[in-house]
Amino acid sequence: MAGRREKLRRVGIIPEYRGFTPDGLASGDAIDMTIDELEVLRLCDLEGLNQEAVAQHMGIARATVAAICSRAHRKVANALVNGRALSIEGGSIAYSPITTTTAAWPAKEVDAMRVATTYDNGNIFMHFGRSEQFKIYDIQDDKVLNEQVVGTGGTGHGALAGLLANGGVDTLICGGIGGGAINALTQAGITVYAGAQGNCDACVEALIAGTLAQTGEATCDCHGHDHEHTHEHGESCGCHGHHGHDGHEGCGCH
Repeated sequence: MAGRREKLRRVGIIPEYRGFTPDGLASGDAIDMTIDELEVLRLCDLEGLNQEAVAQHMGIARATVAAICSRAHRKVANALVNGRALSIEGGSIAYSPITTTTAAWPAKEVDAMRVATTYDNGNIFMHFGRSEQFKIYDIQDDKVLNEQVVGTGGTGHGALAGLLANGGVDTLICGGIGGGAINALTQAGITVYAGAQGNCDACVEALIAGTLAQTGEATCDCHGHDHEHTHEHGESCGCHGHHGHDGHEGCGCH
């Protein structure tokens, strides 16, 4: 008789950070933590939900939540106390973007493509996971129909992919971004143009003109390290594109 198939656990985020290491050399082999174990820790310990609410979020039994939580706590304690590296991947999961209110976002034009850029005073904000604002553009027939700066509404790091998906975003232009965030956005059906910098409007113009390159792998070296670090090298996150159009001072692409 075939074994019973494990029920998929719904997770609201795909982690941007896939591993942690101790200061200095790690002791022994890395500890493997699954994404559903991380999700239980996030919902229970970070969001403060009780196990019954977590069970409803993830589509599993409360007893399963309790077992996962206990297992995840032991792994974290082992890593912290014994200096073990922690690797986060795998698990029987189904990605289910968090339902986040986007009431302040304008209605999307019919048959339009919605582009979002990370936003900081007119320029691309360089750390996707810390973005507090996006500028969204509805584009049709290579023309911008509407544009507006919108806030994240306090949506935390790691849940931005769900926010953008619920806001109808088809394409994201950003600076530094981790591989886990790219995976989450891709699973949400959003195309990512990473490694951009400079003026947001110029980057969108380059996208429309077909000169904004999509690297698909331009991740910022600061991810997994101190987020206060800035790009220290001229090539930054590996953006490849053209400079600005129509008088804008370039999107900072090379």
